[in-house]
Parts: sequence; structure tokens; C-alpha cells
Amino acid sequence: MTSVKAIRWLDHWIGVPICFVLTSVRRLNDLARRKPLPAVRAIVFVKFVEQGSTVLACSAIRRAIDLVGRNNVYFLVFQENRFILDVMELLPAENVIAIRHEKLITAIRDLVRGMAMLIKKRVNAVIDLEFFARSSAAISFLMGCGYRVGFHGFGGEGPYRGDLMTHRVRYNPYLHTAQAFHMMVEALTFPPRDLMPFDMKSLTADDAPPAFLPTESEVAQAKDIVFEAARIEPLPPLVLLNPNCSDMLPLRRWPAEKYIELAQRLTATYPELYVGVTGSPAEAEAAASMVEQIGSERCFSLAGRTTLRQLLVVFGLADVLVTNDSGPAHFAAVTPIDVVTLFGPETPHLYGARTPRNHVFWQALACSPCVSALNQKFSACQNNLCMQRIGVDDVFNKVCTIYRTKRKTRTSANGENRVRRVQLDA
Repeated sequence: MTSVKAIRWLDHWIGVPICFVLTSVRRLNDLARRKPLPAVRAIVFVKFVEQGSTVLACSAIRRAIDLVGRNNVYFLVFQENRFILDVMELLPAENVIAIRHEKLITAIRDLVRGMAMLIKKRVNAVIDLEFFARSSAAISFLMGCGYRVGFHGFGGEGPYRGDLMTHRVRYNPYLHTAQAFHMMVEALTFPPRDLMPFDMKSLTADDAPPAFLPTESEVAQAKDIVFEAARIEPLPPLVLLNPNCSDMLPLRRWPAEKYIELAQRLTATYPELYVGVTGSPAEAEAAASMVEQIGSERCFSLAGRTTLRQLLVVFGLADVLVTNDSGPAHFAAVTPIDVVTLFGPETPHLYGARTPRNHVFWQALACSPCVSALNQKFSACQNNLCMQRIGVDDVFNKVCTIYRTKRKTRTSANGENRVRRVQLDA
């Protein structure tokens, strides 16, 4: 059983009865409550997984900061996913509560400590950004916050997760995720009874995430990593491929042979261009195999050679990233790189990165998207035609257009700099 299947199994067979019991407790508490709630004084977001969605939450975080102040906004997240929060620097580092979950007992201990800290800080509002997960709903209720905002499946239109929220928000599959997250914060400004229907126009939530500014030493270190992997110095023009070589997201993967053909055509067209294959340490072997199949001395693997922060620095050194719909497509948005994102089982209308440097390919087949929050991102599909139908020609042409534009901009900038130097010397 894979970890994803195990999480789904636990969330269903354990999460459903727990949410049912807690719903009964909640209703008894409501009957006993007599005093009106105080104003919202501090907010905690709950988003354990998906770094990409965390980037899309930046507008929601900014709105929460407007409501209660930066020092009164917190975030509860799994340890390996706090990286993007640290990079964006929207919140104080001590306000990010990271849960280690390699072992169950460690996860429970960290969670209890985190909840105790939030209670001590008198946090009285929780916003559950998970899509219909029972565990996050239960945790949100157990924090004891008087204000609890989360998605609710009215009339059975979403998976059952009890009735634990004070502010029950309908999941609207026609709103971009960034908009949906922003609206959840806005819900705190409305009485709960006014949220169905929600008499408010949807917000744009299109403000860009904060720019990542690495230090000079970080840039030098990233260059050294590229020099060692590519066996060249100084830094060449660079295109990165993120093929997701592991088996974690098989439906979202563009076929490996298409990535190989794309790399071969790029290196054949531009003699000065190098192609780097990125990935996690678990993908290093598969990435090395892909490089070998590409068969160019100007192609190399970075899989497993960088931390996530170092990878962001490398993004800032490259011209284009080609990637499946995954975390890198989103956290690359904090860097200057142009991203070509390949969508299939999910839709860019809901999950596309909010930046003009994001260039999307999506075939919009009749069966696509088949993965959504309403089915807990589970699909019975075993043949991702939606990804297979994305042609190498189209992706190649888009990458070439971006690369030529950037090369022209660099040449023009270099020429201007030379003119300035001549004028200064004169």
C-alpha cells in the first residue's frame, strides 16, 4: 500500500466515525453556549500538505494579516512543507508550526504541543484549507476556536466530514483555488448564517506571491552545483525539466519519451543551451536514466543534488522550467523563471500558478479534469490521454519563443551596459 492510499484509507475508515462523534459533541456545546463570541483576535491556517496550494494561499494570508496583524496569524503544516512558507516570509518563522510525521507518536506529540501553543496565544479562529479532509476538520474543532472556517458538502456534494465548522463554506468548483482560499478568510467578516448564500462577489486574489531574493552566497553555491553537474563554467543558458520521475503522481506525468524528445530538440537547435533535469533524491536514478537516453553532453541531472531552497536559486539562474502540474510549478512563481506547466487530470482554471510567467498547456478532453476536491483527488483513470495528447511540437515552440525573447533581452541589456561603460570611461 502506498502512502497516498494509506492516508486515504485512514481518512475514510477512521476519519468518518471521529467526525461523526465530534459533530455530536459540537451540537451539545452549541446548546450549552450562552455568551456571544468575542471578535476575531488571532487566526491559524491548517494546510498540512501540497506546497503548491500553500503558494496559492498567499492572498488569503495577506487578508488575514489585514484583519488581525502579522504577529497574530499562524500556520499549521507538515515539516517538509513549511519550506515555501519560510521562503515567502509572509509570517514570522515562529508562527509556523511544523508537524513531523515520520512516526505516529511523533506526529501526535508535535500536534498536541502546537495546539497547546495556539491555545496559550489565545487564537480563536481557524481556517481549514484542506479540501474535505476529515483529519484537518477534526483537528480544527479540537483546537477549541470559536470561529472555524472550512469547506462543507451541502446536500452531499462533497465527501462527509461532519458538521464541525461554524462558518461552513460551499466549495465552488468554478473559483480558482486562490480565490476560494481568500473567500474563506473573508467569511470571518460575515455571520455564519449569511454564508449560504454568500452575498459577496468573488475576489480576484491575483496578487503575486512575494519575490524570493537569495543571498550572494546562495547564488554562488547554486552556481557551483550547476557547474559540478553540467561540467561547465561559466554558467550557460539553461532550460530545466521537471518530469516527476517517481510514481507518486502517475496521472500527472507527461510521458518520459516526450521529455527526452524535447531535450534532444532543444540541444540540437541551440548549441549554447544546456538542459537540466530536476527531481527529488528518490528520483535521482530515474533522472540519470533520462539524461542517458537524451544522449547529449549538454544535458545533466540535478535530481537529489539540491535542497528545495537551493532549487529555487537555480530556478532564478535558468530561463525556462518545463514541468507537470506539481509543486515546482507553483513555488517557481516566486522566482524570475518562466514556467511551462502541463495540465491533464486537473484544470489550470483552478490550480494554475498566479503569474504572467506561467504558460499552460491543457487539452481539456471530455473526461478532464477527473481529479478534484470533490472526489478527494482520486481518479479511476489508468490511461492519462490528457497528458499524452500534449504534443512535443507545441511545447518545443513555446520554450523556443520564451528562450529567444530572453536571449534578445539579455543581448540588449549587455549592449546597454557596454555603452554605459564606454561613456563612463570617456
